[in-house]
Amino acid sequence: MAWLMAPLVAFLVTAPIRHVDGAGQQKVRLAAVAGAFYPSDPKELSAMIDGMLAQASPPPADGPIVAAVAPHAGYPYSGPVAAWTFAALKGHKYSRVVVIAPSHYVGFDFTSVYDGDAYATPLGTIPVDKEFARQLTKIGSTIRLSEQGHTPTSAGGEHAIEVQLPWLQKVLGNFELVPIVMGDQSYESSRALGVALAKMIQDERKSPNAPGDTLILASSDLSHYHPYDQAETIDHKTLHALAAWDYFSMSRNFQTRTWEACGGAPIVAAMIYAERMGANQAEVLKYANSGDTSGDRSRVVGYSADLFVKGPRAAAEETPFSLTDQEKSELLALARKSAEFAVHTNKTYDPPASESETLNREYGAFVTLTEAGMLRGCIGYTAPIKPLNITVRDTAAYAALRDPRFRPVSASELSQLEYEISVLSPLRRVTDIEQIKVGRDGLLMKNGDDEGLLLPQVPVEQKWDRQTFLEQTCAKAGMRRDCWKDENTDIFKFTAVVFGEHKP
Repeated sequence: MAWLMAPLVAFLVTAPIRHVDGAGQQKVRLAAVAGAFYPSDPKELSAMIDGMLAQASPPPADGPIVAAVAPHAGYPYSGPVAAWTFAALKGHKYSRVVVIAPSHYVGFDFTSVYDGDAYATPLGTIPVDKEFARQLTKIGSTIRLSEQGHTPTSAGGEHAIEVQLPWLQKVLGNFELVPIVMGDQSYESSRALGVALAKMIQDERKSPNAPGDTLILASSDLSHYHPYDQAETIDHKTLHALAAWDYFSMSRNFQTRTWEACGGAPIVAAMIYAERMGANQAEVLKYANSGDTSGDRSRVVGYSADLFVKGPRAAAEETPFSLTDQEKSELLALARKSAEFAVHTNKTYDPPASESETLNREYGAFVTLTEAGMLRGCIGYTAPIKPLNITVRDTAAYAALRDPRFRPVSASELSQLEYEISVLSPLRRVTDIEQIKVGRDGLLMKNGDDEGLLLPQVPVEQKWDRQTFLEQTCAKAGMRRDCWKDENTDIFKFTAVVFGEHKP
């Protein structure tokens, strides 16, 4: 595999060029990493892909595949995992494939849709669907026609789209391509792209001359350069949220580097698109990391193969989360100890290690303090950022000292406080307000920078109906009371395990 040894030569020799053929002048993006990430010889490349596909055995998808995720490292490393995605696509017909990738070498603050005519690989040239690309940029202000992120620079040639193409050529045959590189990894950029793609394709399907099906493919690896066991721990947190369809928490944790995926924004965009196209199930087909193929487990990169499908049933609700009485008691004692320690010392309490596996897993949670039946503080993490016991430790201290609505709790008040803890399920976007059940669901409302959350017990305590609950969540977010009707507002619901201590 001498082709693995010459990435720099590949960048210099295969820079994109314009060439003239019978159809006139064309702008073709030539392969930048052939001979580096995968073989440049077509026969060798084809044989390598066939061999990896033969080793992949994904189960049949539960329904039409709307979107997918595949890794994008060198084929000897990520190929055995990528093969599971592409093996699952065998036998499916797509007239268009939209590949969404991150930018590894160039920084820019928009989503770049390739402005050229084609992408080329050693297996042939794939035409760009230029009309679709042009129309897409008219929908979102952050989406532009550009060669930014596509054309190799002195820093390197972007590989995240390119390495997916030979797989697609082998499995799908002929199709048109929409190559997209995301320069901005924010939730807002992912949402803008996912929504724009869904609007485009929904409008197409209304036409009597509608083209065939479109596949959205997110190109992403997972965690980078951690020891083997640590990488597995980080990556399975990401995959758990993906399977639960909690792309909002994924996006937040990717941005804060709590979890890792170089193509995190493309994954989130693909999920947002898939959801609006009726997909209701996420399937994790395969996970591994570079340590499984290279043998070096000291600094590995994680890979997963995933599908988003439109199944025959709605995605099953996650098994209801529960805590034992002992775990509840441990968390309540921890919340009180943390708040009291913070009030007396203004320092963070260091709790003893918990023997509970559940308390050592990541969950979002809120701690609510009341005094004589009146709210005295409430702070929480909506996303599963830290282990549950540490989340409760932090939020109890913050509720006592940092809730901006109240003065800090004084030492003289500590004996009068009552503690209530709410442990949150993964977030799921509401696609129909009839899905919201007062007394079961909490709500998180988001529109741009405005965001607000109300816990499930709030509308019960206030005797609100569903509409009032929606209006009050809008108000909590600092928006108009009818913001829930705005198409740019995302409404997420969640359940919670709520428990507390009550003084006689």
